[in-house]
Amino acid sequence: MSMATETVILDCARMREPGLAAVDGLARARLAARREGCELELRNPGHDLLELIVFVGLDGCLGVEVKRQPEQRE
Repeated sequence: MSMATETVILDCARMREPGLAAVDGLARARLAARREGCELELRNPGHDLLELIVFVGLDGCLGVEVKRQPEQRE
């Protein structure tokens, strides 16, 4: 018997200049959601936030992926 997992959606659209404190808050929110049996979904994360999450190594934990732009040839 499997239980339905609820998803907590966190809208990141207003994070203009994210820093380590923002990433720490997201990691803590993810942990709190998991403790309650929920998943955390980041909605509208900016490129800077995504890059910072990847830089600190929490992309796997927070379930984010940065899509790279293909290199342009001249």
